[in-house]
Amino acid sequence: MSRQTPHRPSPRGARTSGAGIAGGRLLLRALGAAGLLALSACVSLAPETRLPPPPVADAWPADTDTATVRALHDLDWAHYFQDPDMRRLIGLALEHNRDLRLAVLRVREAEAAYRIQRADLAPSVGAQGSIERSRVPGDLTLTGQPQIQSQHQASIGLTGWEIDLWGRIRNLKDAALDDWLATDAARQAVQVALVRQVADSVLALRELDQRAFLADEAVRNRRQSLDIFQQRKAVGSSSELELTQVRTLLIQAESLQAQLKQERAAAAHALTLLAGTDPGIAPTRGIDLAATRLARLEPGLPSEVLLARPDIRAAEHQLRSAHARIGAARAAFLPRIALTSGFGTASAELDGLFGDGSKAWTFAPVIEVPIFTAGRLRANLDVAEVRRDMAVATYEKSIQTAFREVADALSARQGLAGQMEIQARMARTQAERADLAQLRYDSGAAPYLEVLDAKRDLLTAQQQLVQVRRAWLSSQVALYAALGGGAGQAPDAAAPAAGRPASIPHPDP
Repeated sequence: MSRQTPHRPSPRGARTSGAGIAGGRLLLRALGAAGLLALSACVSLAPETRLPPPPVADAWPADTDTATVRALHDLDWAHYFQDPDMRRLIGLALEHNRDLRLAVLRVREAEAAYRIQRADLAPSVGAQGSIERSRVPGDLTLTGQPQIQSQHQASIGLTGWEIDLWGRIRNLKDAALDDWLATDAARQAVQVALVRQVADSVLALRELDQRAFLADEAVRNRRQSLDIFQQRKAVGSSSELELTQVRTLLIQAESLQAQLKQERAAAAHALTLLAGTDPGIAPTRGIDLAATRLARLEPGLPSEVLLARPDIRAAEHQLRSAHARIGAARAAFLPRIALTSGFGTASAELDGLFGDGSKAWTFAPVIEVPIFTAGRLRANLDVAEVRRDMAVATYEKSIQTAFREVADALSARQGLAGQMEIQARMARTQAERADLAQLRYDSGAAPYLEVLDAKRDLLTAQQQLVQVRRAWLSSQVALYAALGGGAGQAPDAAAPAAGRPASIPHPDP
């Protein structure tokens, strides 16, 4: 059986008629016209994003401490927390905490998803080369003899580029951008929460250290008292009941000492988890909680707080993303135009692939009109609209939650300040009572049971004073976080800035 190649004019002996060049020009003109059409005729079917009015009062409740007005969004944690050890631990947590690391990775994931969606706006151009050989049976040829045919082709072009006439792709791109910005705002919220948790953990450790210091002092004093009463019992100047009462005081102090030791270990473990590494926590016994310095906070107006809260900014971006997805769902009802084209050369022989007369081009616009989809498009639009309504509810709930958290923190700051003053007076009074009870016992005017009650109440009052002082400091930290935690300051270098990604100067092609 012979192997034949279909006859074609010799590429060296024939000259092109200009059809290839004309076809290439036609293709370029068509592509240019399609590009102009895409840029000029593109519209958006997304509804205009209108943020609902804040469903909260214009001022903080009357029972809160709002004597002066000052915005907080320009106060970062390094300026607010003035204690060096606390700043060191917060810095460790921001560097090593795994929850914050995951939040940063989610931002990177959202950024990559945005870039993928944005790329759909531009045509994808690629090069293609192919070699095809086929055998044609003799009964299908003019000569009645089987033939071996070859085709060599090389081309460059685009495939399936959708002209975004109705803004469907652009709306999806905008939705992905707002998803990215919402994810970055959520990262800032995680950072604010982490700073608060670390600060609270440090305060908890200092509270337990100070309470343990008071318990240790009580154990030491009561052991001395027990030794004295044992000696008195030995010489008959004290009764077995008084010795038992003194021993009871010691056991109570030792029980509190063991409890605080266990609580302190658990608090240290929690701080180690937050820091993400060994924080090198040293005991701070004897250090008064009052030595912990925090900057003064003034809440400002509710509208200013809403600008500083990263969770509210995240909810706002999610609402904008939901509006953009409605536009994409609406555009799905309208016709789509996609272009497939290519320009290159084709030849039956490899050595003639780039010869005269071998130019080839294709241009294939496709118009797709939805006719019957069994309600799928309507259902997609309904889903987008319902999710928009859910985003509105989430946005309003975020505002209400922020208002409540700030109001609670302001109320706690004011109320705990009063409680701290009262508890300090209580501790001083209990100390005087214990001294007087000891004098009365020494003079024989009262039984030792009176001394027992007075010393027990004194230790309780001292412990409660430390707890209230720590609660007041924690309310300050909670107010700092509720006011935004400095998240409204200049963003990190890797984060989107001014509502647009920093790593993409021009996100809109």
